[in-house]
Amino acid sequence: MANEANKTVQTETANEHEEMDFATMLEESFKDSEKDALITGVVVAIKDDVVLVDVGKKSEGRLNISEVTDEQGNITCKIGDAIAVVISGFRNERPIVSHKKALRKERVKEFISGFSEEDDITIDVKVVNKNKGGFICENKEGIEFFLPKSQAAVKDMNTLMGKVLKVKVIKVDTENESIVVSRKKFLDDERKKRKEIVQELIDKDEVVEGTIKKITTYGMFVDVGGIDGLVHYSEISYKGPVNPSTLYSEGEVVPVKAIKYDKEKRHLSLSIKAAMPDPWEEIKGELETGDSIKVTISNIEPYGAFVDLGNDIEGFLHISEISWDKNIKHPRDYIEEGQEVDVEVIEIDPVERRLRVSLKNILPKPFDDFMKKYKTGDVVKGEVTTITNFGAFVKIGGIEGLLHNEDASWDRNNKCKDLLTVGGEIEVKIVKVDEENEKVSLSKKELEDSPIQSYAKSHENGDIVLGKIRDIKDFGIFVELEENVDALIRKEDLGPVEGEDLKIGDEIEAAITFIDDKKNRIRLSVRRLSKLKEREALKEINKEEKMTLGDILKDQLK
Repeated sequence: MANEANKTVQTETANEHEEMDFATMLEESFKDSEKDALITGVVVAIKDDVVLVDVGKKSEGRLNISEVTDEQGNITCKIGDAIAVVISGFRNERPIVSHKKALRKERVKEFISGFSEEDDITIDVKVVNKNKGGFICENKEGIEFFLPKSQAAVKDMNTLMGKVLKVKVIKVDTENESIVVSRKKFLDDERKKRKEIVQELIDKDEVVEGTIKKITTYGMFVDVGGIDGLVHYSEISYKGPVNPSTLYSEGEVVPVKAIKYDKEKRHLSLSIKAAMPDPWEEIKGELETGDSIKVTISNIEPYGAFVDLGNDIEGFLHISEISWDKNIKHPRDYIEEGQEVDVEVIEIDPVERRLRVSLKNILPKPFDDFMKKYKTGDVVKGEVTTITNFGAFVKIGGIEGLLHNEDASWDRNNKCKDLLTVGGEIEVKIVKVDEENEKVSLSKKELEDSPIQSYAKSHENGDIVLGKIRDIKDFGIFVELEENVDALIRKEDLGPVEGEDLKIGDEIEAAITFIDDKKNRIRLSVRRLSKLKEREALKEINKEEKMTLGDILKDQLK
């Protein structure tokens, strides 16, 4: 009987345990079903770090106070307020609740309620977490989205963590309150859209408006209908390559035309200048060589300046065309950027897009002014501007005359570089003016007596002189009579002297036959010297003969 009683007790105890386990399991199932459910609770107490919320359970739910505290540190609820919460779990039978999750859940519901499968929605989301199936993302409003790995269009999942992506909403699960998005669909749609836009731009060949998104040193990226194209710096202006940052700013709207598309690189090339009328076509037949036009100095370089015609055409003004002054050192000494000047067109080629202009052709010609003020024979003062191996250039009345070495001094050993300095003042005589070639020859030595002129004061034709041979030519020899005084003995005037026997440095005696102190020439003759000597000898003979006859007559008279 006792055993049966024990069995009965054991059976009853087991049944009680089964009932308790079932009750526990049932309670746990209620908890699981209530977890993450959106409910409305009532604030019953506010403590230092927690808010107690009545959610209809045995115990109040615990809500972290930070979830109901604003940026200024103020608590946004008070006792008795109804507040939306989600039971996120249990701790010692006490519910753990979240207000922020409830708000996100409300937003998800609101998003789902307004969604239609026909909608094509693109949104920006940030990847905040990942799991085996894909990524958990959030938008700015805190709504959660699920991005499956198959829709991420990425090989390495870690590369997307923390990044903001553009995605398309592809599925909404109302029952589970989840929203599925796809980055792959967004990229595919963008490629298709890009292809259609690019094809339309290329086919229509029309001018469209684009927005400058980024400016670089090599060009600008311009958004055309959601597609970015590059305007290379050479495609901005008909003037040639320009710095885009000096002309445009980001966000500015500009007219562009599609000129090329590289399918492999997916690179769209745009042009601003192709979207505008070609100014070179406009000036065909309107502008010719010799025309005078007004331009603006746009850029100055050491070798010249670029000028702007005001219609996107740029011409070149070479340094040699800026001034009649041949010693111009730098264009900035005569012109400045932004200055308006009149110039003459000296070359225009619309095909090659080349324009050259001259400023000096518009200015008075210095040589014309020189001709009005000076003439051959005038003695003037000038400034030495340049010294060369062959002479020196002297500035006189706006032009430069040439003082050759042989005209600088009567001393044949003296050169301009030995006598003059650049910037120094010098007095010269104008000895020749070549109007056709606009050249002026000068002389310094003609302002002084020549050595021959001095020599002529003490010598005359018929004088017998002794000199030293300085040079031997086929036509005769040059004899130095005194320092810087040379005379010529022509070959036919050597007389009995054989030219083959002569050498430089030998002394030779001859008679002066010709002195021209104006042209600085002296001629000598050995042959005439011989005749003179013969004459002198005859005189002596005659003299002796006359004396002998006299003596005879004298003797006879005695």
